[in-house]
Amino acid sequence: MPKALNQLTAREAAVLIHEKKIRSQDLVKACLARIAERDDVVHAWAGISPALAIEQAHLRDGEAPRGPLHGIPIAIKDVIDTCDQPTEMGSAIYAGHQPRVDAAIVAQLRSAGAVILGKTVTAEFAGMAPTMTVNPHNPAHTPGGSSSGSAAAVADGMVPIAFGTQTGGSVLRPASYCGVFGYKPTYGRINRAGLKFAADSIDTLGWMARSLDDIALVDGVLSGNSTAPLAPSLPLRIGLCRTFLWDKALPETREAIAQADAELQQAGFIVEAVELPADFAAITRFRQHINDYERVHGLAHEWAHHRAQISPELSESLRRGDALAESDYIAALRFSDQARVRLDQWMQPYDVLITPCVNGEAPEGLAYAGDPSFQALWTLLHVPVVGLPTHRGPKGLPVSIQIVGRRYGDARLLQNALAIWNTLKAST
Repeated sequence: MPKALNQLTAREAAVLIHEKKIRSQDLVKACLARIAERDDVVHAWAGISPALAIEQAHLRDGEAPRGPLHGIPIAIKDVIDTCDQPTEMGSAIYAGHQPRVDAAIVAQLRSAGAVILGKTVTAEFAGMAPTMTVNPHNPAHTPGGSSSGSAAAVADGMVPIAFGTQTGGSVLRPASYCGVFGYKPTYGRINRAGLKFAADSIDTLGWMARSLDDIALVDGVLSGNSTAPLAPSLPLRIGLCRTFLWDKALPETREAIAQADAELQQAGFIVEAVELPADFAAITRFRQHINDYERVHGLAHEWAHHRAQISPELSESLRRGDALAESDYIAALRFSDQARVRLDQWMQPYDVLITPCVNGEAPEGLAYAGDPSFQALWTLLHVPVVGLPTHRGPKGLPVSIQIVGRRYGDARLLQNALAIWNTLKAST
């Protein structure tokens, strides 16, 4: 039975559009129908104009292909500027705020033919305040944050690709909780102009999709590298890194890591247990210092003039940042700089690392979006990371593992992640 149009991957849909077997309008209308059917429950969208989306699709259908994403609908987290739709950043302070120009990535996506479907829900200023978005697999559970709407929209079949941002774990954690592929490139590799910064020295743009090939397709568009389908890279030497956070891992995450280890070794991969340098345990504290200090400075105007409209959760972070001495901030930056260089050297024997992505399934309720520490470690280290939705927990909710590559080795990471995914998928 053929897939419903809204369930197609971006690559599948792009081929059908290129071959004129479907129109962009058909695909966009199918996504809009799914949104109309489900978003009263899921609450993934901060803003969407069906007429504008259909108009974009109509234009794509009437012109020569612009690029690899021609006619493909894409969702944008609502901290990323769009010139034709408001960017409200999850805050009443920015209600109705309309940027005059697109963020750099949005402009690149449009140049490649994408249809910007709408803006997805974000936690306030990509922070830690809860949102109304629910987990599509079970509405009683969080979808994770802060890119909650993007993860939920992809998982629920509303859009094939959605963009998020990650300062701690805001792409990889919701991707895991919602059971989709998540990708955080090397820090700074994708241009961030037009993003409302949370913490400038670690904020990274990322995206989510229902296939690894779609992750690579978008990466090719934004980086200028190949957009050809991925080819697995074999054989692999893998470091199995449980990290200094392993005590936080719940049984479902421990099982996910153990099964991945056993199945990959059985398939002929070389897998070795490895431990990060002992002093890397300080990363959690140093990342918190950087996050708080840079947030309060980045939101200086909002904190000075609109403090009453900032949530208690974000206010707590901003107060910590206000109280932090510059010397402590500089110490955190220096440690982070040195740790990145040391990690480059430490990872040399391995093609990739496998590491826990989350401590377990999505927590129940919407008040808490989950523990970001397993993802935040790698965010601070600026390395590229892919989340693979390989497992399920005791409540039937998704649990991912993370595949970590070397800085600036993003293309190789995606190839290696495909080899791992194909092996683990074949064993299920």
